[in-house]
Amino acid sequence: MARDLYEVLGVEKTATDDEIKKAFRRKARQLHPDVNKAEDAEDQFKELNEAYDVLSDANKRAQYDRFGTIPGASGGGQPYVDFDDIFGGGFGMGDLFSSFFGGGMGGGGARVRREGRDMGVGLRLTLEEVAAGVKKEIIYDRLAPCPECGGSGLGENGKEVTCPECHGQGRVVTVQRTFLGDMQTATTCPTCGGTGQTIENPCTECDGQGRVPDRQRISVEVPVGIRDGQQLRLSGYGEAGMRGAAAGDLIVTCRIMPHDFFQRDGDNLHTRVNVSIVQACLGADIEVEGIMEDEKVTVSIPAGCQNEQVVRVRGYGMPRFKSDARGDLFTHVSVVVPKKLSKRERELLEELAKEMGEEYAEERTPFQKIKDAFN
Repeated sequence: MARDLYEVLGVEKTATDDEIKKAFRRKARQLHPDVNKAEDAEDQFKELNEAYDVLSDANKRAQYDRFGTIPGASGGGQPYVDFDDIFGGGFGMGDLFSSFFGGGMGGGGARVRREGRDMGVGLRLTLEEVAAGVKKEIIYDRLAPCPECGGSGLGENGKEVTCPECHGQGRVVTVQRTFLGDMQTATTCPTCGGTGQTIENPCTECDGQGRVPDRQRISVEVPVGIRDGQQLRLSGYGEAGMRGAAAGDLIVTCRIMPHDFFQRDGDNLHTRVNVSIVQACLGADIEVEGIMEDEKVTVSIPAGCQNEQVVRVRGYGMPRFKSDARGDLFTHVSVVVPKKLSKRERELLEELAKEMGEEYAEERTPFQKIKDAFN
């Protein structure tokens, strides 16, 4: 039997969203494989992340409370959001905690980056959504400003002070005696990470970083007529900076899914219509569905239309980006020849063939058809 999700997080069933977030962050620090040396550390963290994935989502939580089953799949995003581009590779809550543990002001020789990095997601859209414009909700994981300290990294009575190790220089100089003489080496200060500052009484929620791993929900306005691969930049919604430093941006790359009926070419649309040989000969007005909701488009097939002929309908393509104009609709005509004819239809076609002086095959009798089958 799977463990109760509330038990996994260590909260009551009446817990608020904030209490669930705090409980997750607290337990994640204990169970993350970077600090948890148990053999099943990865399984423990996966179980914790799955519990948070359900209980941090109002709809999933309601379904779990009602039926006692875990709905959906874990992953930190809606089906239409692709996270392959975040920081140039797959990035989930576990990776955010790895960055969190490695982002403190101590250890290592590399200078700590205080500004937040840009993040990227791919947002999948239908052609109809692009034609009409749409608002989409994106759910993603990032290092967000700490809610306890407001991003400052300061705890109660906390303050930034000059690093006692490097005296505010951000680097330390070591002297090594060799047979060639004294050798001086300057390296990034391991205490402050090169910032020249440390914190007295840091925030207990973020360990003085001013940011914590969190799950974010934002609404994105997708403009009408946007192209595949075009990007939207949401300022300040990327990775939060350390101790109030500037946050990165969230870059949303629009990915337009293939359509069953239309093919897009810039602002124009291409589609295919079937007409009978009679309609191709005499001409006809064919009504087809447009790309806009409840839109009907009349395609005027000219008399004598040939197979694969293209008929252009102006102003019924895709709306142009940042414009009231629209592209055109190009309909590719397929002339459909009937495989079977009624007796009267054959008689009419034979009369037409005689009138036009064309040769044609005589209709085979049932006996001739049987004989042909055996031959």
